[in-house]
Amino acid sequence: MSLFHVFEFGLKVGHLLWMLCCWIVSVISMNWYLTGGIVTDTKVGLLGEAANMCLKWWEKIPMNISKIRHHYYQYIGSKRVRKTWWRRLLFSWVVGWTIGSLWILWYMSSQASEKRKETLASMCDERARMLQDQFNVSMNHIQAMSILISTFHHGKYPSAIDQKTFARYTERTAFERPLTSGVAYAVRVLHSEKEQFEKQQGWTIKRMDTLEQNQVHKNDYAPEALEPSPIQEEYAPVIFAQDTVRHVISFDMLTGKEDRQNVLRARESGKGVLTAPFRLLKTNRLGVILTFAVYKRDLPSNATPNERIQATDGYLGGIFHIESLVEKLLQQLASKQTILVNVYDTTNQSHPISMYGSNVSDDGLQRISSLSFGDPLRNHEMRCRFKHKPPWPWLAITTSIGILVIALLVGYIFHATVNRIAKVEDDFHKMMELKKQAEAADVAKSQFLATVSHEIRTPMNGVLGMLHMLMDTNLDVTQLDYVRTAQGSGKALVSLINEVLDQAKIESGKLELEAVRFDLRAILDDVLSLFSGKSQEKGVELAVYISDQVPDMLIGDPGRFRQIITNLMGNSIKFTEKGHIFVTVHLVEELIGSIGVETESSSKNTLSGFPVADKRRSWGGFRCFGQDGSASRFSSSSDLINIIVSVEDTGVGIPPEAQPRVFTPFMQVGPSISRTHGGTGIGLSISKCLVGLMEGEIGFVSIPKIGSTFTFTAVFTNASSSSNELTIEQINSQSNAASSEFNGMTALVVDQRPVRAKMSSYHIQRLGICVEVVSDLNQGLASISCGSTTINMVLVEQEVWNKDSGTSALFVSNLRKIDGRVPPKLFILANSSSSCRISSATSGVSTPTVIMKPLRASMLAASLQRAMGVGNKGNLRNGELPSLSLRNLLLGRKILIIDDNNVNLRVAAGALKKYGAEVICADSGKKAISLLTPPHHFDACFMDIQMPEMDGFEATRRIRDVECNISNSIQHGEVSAEDYENIQAWHVPILAMTADVIQATHEECTRCGMDGYVSKPFEAEQLYREVSRFFQSTTTGNA
Repeated sequence: MSLFHVFEFGLKVGHLLWMLCCWIVSVISMNWYLTGGIVTDTKVGLLGEAANMCLKWWEKIPMNISKIRHHYYQYIGSKRVRKTWWRRLLFSWVVGWTIGSLWILWYMSSQASEKRKETLASMCDERARMLQDQFNVSMNHIQAMSILISTFHHGKYPSAIDQKTFARYTERTAFERPLTSGVAYAVRVLHSEKEQFEKQQGWTIKRMDTLEQNQVHKNDYAPEALEPSPIQEEYAPVIFAQDTVRHVISFDMLTGKEDRQNVLRARESGKGVLTAPFRLLKTNRLGVILTFAVYKRDLPSNATPNERIQATDGYLGGIFHIESLVEKLLQQLASKQTILVNVYDTTNQSHPISMYGSNVSDDGLQRISSLSFGDPLRNHEMRCRFKHKPPWPWLAITTSIGILVIALLVGYIFHATVNRIAKVEDDFHKMMELKKQAEAADVAKSQFLATVSHEIRTPMNGVLGMLHMLMDTNLDVTQLDYVRTAQGSGKALVSLINEVLDQAKIESGKLELEAVRFDLRAILDDVLSLFSGKSQEKGVELAVYISDQVPDMLIGDPGRFRQIITNLMGNSIKFTEKGHIFVTVHLVEELIGSIGVETESSSKNTLSGFPVADKRRSWGGFRCFGQDGSASRFSSSSDLINIIVSVEDTGVGIPPEAQPRVFTPFMQVGPSISRTHGGTGIGLSISKCLVGLMEGEIGFVSIPKIGSTFTFTAVFTNASSSSNELTIEQINSQSNAASSEFNGMTALVVDQRPVRAKMSSYHIQRLGICVEVVSDLNQGLASISCGSTTINMVLVEQEVWNKDSGTSALFVSNLRKIDGRVPPKLFILANSSSSCRISSATSGVSTPTVIMKPLRASMLAASLQRAMGVGNKGNLRNGELPSLSLRNLLLGRKILIIDDNNVNLRVAAGALKKYGAEVICADSGKKAISLLTPPHHFDACFMDIQMPEMDGFEATRRIRDVECNISNSIQHGEVSAEDYENIQAWHVPILAMTADVIQATHEECTRCGMDGYVSKPFEAEQLYREVSRFFQSTTTGNA
């Protein structure tokens, strides 16, 4: 029944496609005819007769297509089909498919026969190749033995080989000659040497021809009763033989019919020579002998046959029992029983000699494969046949019958199908109209969202900027609280607009990723700064750990990556009241072998001591961890970096019934969640889409009242750290400088939790400091006192410090009593200022410096610099830039601001003037070009990207062109440098201003010549990071 439905569907689709093709061609042709016919007359003079004929033929197409459609609907789609016509059509259909079924039966049967022939040929060729290869192996080894005899028997005196040695050697090396039954060596003896030779050997030379003529049973075989060899010019008695053919010793090979011819041909040609198949002595079994001549060692390679005969010392022969050897070879193949194999010596084509096999066969099909055993004068071949007759072609029979049955069923349903064609066409037209309406509605929605979001975001940036400026005025506590509340609400509104716009782009498939260089560690430091305030208020420990195997610089979309991390960490902060939030980043290759998961939540060996959901369950279903080894596609290219990020929290968890809809847009766990914690429920949906665009996967594991762990993978490209391209984010310049200032120092971390100690060590090591870890204060004091390494600083975890005030006081006291060394600086790592209590017992001795978590490279560097007295003491304080640092950079600087929005101009000017800069404002790109044409006195320019008439990109390009032309003219002496204030190379720093960092086109900024970007409204930390790359502090000198 399923096959019936398939053919019904296929027939309907075929008719539908036919009607569509007819309709499309007719419409196109008619339109061309109506529009092109007007100008045809005017071009007749320019066209030849052939072209006119083509035009006339093309003009007939619409009419012919219309006729086809008319007849189709009249005779096929209409219900007025005459019964006689339908019966004829049905009869023709049945007869045609009957003939077709018979043809299919014949064709498939012939294909099966051809396949059977190919199978037989493949099997026969395989056996022939194996037999030939193993024969060649044996032949090569026999030839090698001939060289060995020439060297050690004839080349040494006395001979190094005797019968015992020869027999033992040939027996041990028999595995190297898989097809030989035995090996024997016959020496060349002249008639004058015969008597002396027989006395030396102790036996007389026997003749072989009488034994060949009168075969005896192997049990009746007696070598002593054989006749001596007749008198002749030379003899070839066997002196060495393998134990299996020891009975041939003393036989004269020149007296045997086959052996004599073999010996004479072998010594003349210098190659291996085969005998015709004959009955071997004693065994009376069919076999052949392969003979090699043994020559004197000084025989040249190009010797003539006479020279070879004179230089012959003896003859080495290999005996082959053909029947047993072929049988042994065939037993190695699993399909041995399916075919019959015959081996023939076809040297005489009219009377081939059967060497193996029988002539009994039930199948006339035969395959002949040639065999080459190294003797060009002898021909051999292998003939193979199947044992059994070919089976009935059931596949061909069932297929042809099935096709005939299907054809009959199609004929049966054809009438009903044709009647439905008209309805399907009507439905199709309706569907196309609805599709056009839906596309128009989608375009309108996208335009509406883009317009509304832009129109709301632009004044909101002004509102947020003014609120930021208002916070710098003299406000009382109530007013400051109102301003902060308004600012928080504004930021939440902008974030909501961005999320809604992203969701709209996702639904329309227009969301694209950038490919720029960025520092992964700097991005996570920035995200930690974003959530540090909330985590400290709640007393929740917030931490990040990045594996050392993750490269420093990557190529990808840093803004979207930051968005994913921000969404996941924002949810964790929102639903976590105690414990910790821990972000880890590794390469996928590091975790390939750790997909086995536990059945219960992990123990308290965690960051904060609270149990967590086992994060390995969150990635257990990822494709890159599957058994098919799909992760190898990343390892095959060193440029692709596949990272895995986990965000672990100890929050309330997600109920099992709500987990299936976690990634559904605008869906939350329950109504109470939205009322309690807020949010739109689209953050995780957007994150899942972004992860998919990064060729990754996202998953989670959650246990109610324990916590949740979200894990995702992303694929980036490894970036060279030596590139001069603009990076998305950079580590703060102060922490970079601090790295060199702390080189060579050693820190001692005191923490009883290994996971947390590892995290702390990671951040400290980023500054170039060596780290040692102990679990309590007593071990720390012992390490400082007895260790060979000088400890410069001690960082004690707050939990360890507050555990026992007496131990803490004793630790501080003992630090000051260390003889001969400067006591190390003492630091306390605390989650919040309210939870860190410095004991009164220690406050009088030496007050430790408190470093607030979460740890970040810039904040940690500033805290250590301030306490250790190294570097710039005006650095960051707990992760924030003081106004004094920016004032030192911007004081007295003349800065140009370009923005078409007056509110944004006021906000940007107010923010820069606050730090002592002299600000000039302009509202268009053309004015920027005029003001920044050298010579001028501006130290920098902040340029808006989106402006009417001329955007910031085009304005920057023109400014750079003007600067380049003037600089080249000065260098070539075309103009005087004095006219341009003695500046040889003009280049004013231009920073792009954008309201949305995630959407900024950073590659375009680099291509047009911009030096960086800042967000609107200005953030002090980002502003400091950008301008510090161009300006030096006024405390050290003006630029």
